[in-house]
Amino acid sequence: MKTSPAPRWRLAALLLACIVLAVAGALAAPPATPDQLPPVLTIPPAAQASAHFDAEAATNAYLAQLPAEAKTRSDAYFEGGYWLILWDFLYGAAISLLLLSLRWSAGMRNLAERITRFKALQSLIYWAEYLLATTVLGFPLVVYESYFREHKYGLATQTLGPWMFDQFKGLLVGLVIGGLVTMGLFAVVRRLQRTWWIWGAVVAMAFMVVGVMIAPVYLVPIFNKVTRLDDPKITEPILSLARANGIPAHDVYVVDASRQTTRISANVSGLGHTMRVTLNDNLLRRGTPEQIQAVMGHEMGHYVLNHVYKILMFYLIVYVAGFSLLQWGLDRCLRRWGEKWKIRGVGDVAVLPLVMLLFSIFFFVLTPMMNTLSRTIETEADVFGLNASRQPDGFAQIILQLSEYRKMRPGPVEEWIFFDHPSGHTRIYASMRWKAENLKSMTPAPAAPAKPHPAAAN
Repeated sequence: MKTSPAPRWRLAALLLACIVLAVAGALAAPPATPDQLPPVLTIPPAAQASAHFDAEAATNAYLAQLPAEAKTRSDAYFEGGYWLILWDFLYGAAISLLLLSLRWSAGMRNLAERITRFKALQSLIYWAEYLLATTVLGFPLVVYESYFREHKYGLATQTLGPWMFDQFKGLLVGLVIGGLVTMGLFAVVRRLQRTWWIWGAVVAMAFMVVGVMIAPVYLVPIFNKVTRLDDPKITEPILSLARANGIPAHDVYVVDASRQTTRISANVSGLGHTMRVTLNDNLLRRGTPEQIQAVMGHEMGHYVLNHVYKILMFYLIVYVAGFSLLQWGLDRCLRRWGEKWKIRGVGDVAVLPLVMLLFSIFFFVLTPMMNTLSRTIETEADVFGLNASRQPDGFAQIILQLSEYRKMRPGPVEEWIFFDHPSGHTRIYASMRWKAENLKSMTPAPAAPAKPHPAAAN
């Protein structure tokens, strides 16, 4: 699940640094805020199992439960995100060009060189300067996008003080992990000047794998309290579902996400011994047992279908292509502007703003392709979750809660470019289609007529 949206230019930096904190995210949802666990799953009359069940009519019955005002509000929130993609890209590009054209980047490198003569430490010091500068310059857009806008639409719960503290913790995490990545990548560039782009992609991929492995156990607890869930009414169906699908889970964990957001989330994340089945307290408080099982079935689909490994392989291809284009772009940009910007070459750490700029262009152009990949694996997880949990109505209702966060009925081109999950209409219809094909297993079979006793026939 995703937390508050991050600017696209910062995402490009994180991708370059291979910090992927949640690869197997999935059903994020921002609903209202009921305080009690709903005891009963309510199904619209047109969506109830019957001999005349129609998947499209059932879908429309669910969508009709969404008030017009709520639909208008969620559409405005989601469509506003389209513009933020553009503004994040342009804002980040402007920051990179500012650091280059005013020679601030070269000045930060010079300061690092005055502090130490060791190249690795120079890279680390430069990264600290760069991170601080970009954080300060990017703060106005970050605070609008991640704080004020989220509060405007009722998706955030933190006051400014705790939110700032979380930002500070994120800055420290970025300082440590980003510093290690910067030292590693520039060490590769300096030692392998002809093939650095190949080995740079490999090093980036290695950091990404490490990030996926350590995130559930070491990174998530920095921002949220993670505890073992001990309610058998919730955990037993989830663990039974896990065992039935070959997932080696012995516990279910809960994250106190409500201190930051109203969004529902869950995931099966990590690799090897760091694998965890986790849901947040919003889902625990606001979901019916059927909804929780539907969500966890979806999340387990990511694990069983090896989506983490598939995504890692996809990113390896993306990184190789990205580093190849980066080599081409750096060569041409430095030949034309390198002297003006006081950058000595590809191995000069002062080139980092240019690297970030070129990578942000690369990932901005790839937006439809990246969203298509995500949308495809989410569709696969939806199908798996329906087959595993057998809770089509629970799934349909949890998707309705997503309507506070996602537009339910986009156009086809709109969905292709901007949606990293299938649209709400598509997902509810898929659940009702599954229900239509499984009606016999969802309705009690009529009682067989009693056979006459042999003696009665005489």
